[in-house]
Amino acid sequence: MREATKLYDTVVAWWDAIEVLIVTAATTARVEAANTGIKNIKRTGRRSRKPENYRMRILLTNAARTVA
Repeated sequence: MREATKLYDTVVAWWDAIEVLIVTAATTARVEAANTGIKNIKRTGRRSRKPENYRMRILLTNAARTVA
């Protein structure tokens, strides 16, 4: 069966990473979420002409996430 062979080859190729995930249960999900949040803040902050307004936007967004 072609699909089963392809799946087996993929698992064999990635086995070291899969084993680390199983043992440590560590993922990069939190880091990726933080990076996405930073990108969104930067994207919306481009309208700001004053650096102080941009700084306040970052602080307020972070505070809102902390409270929620």
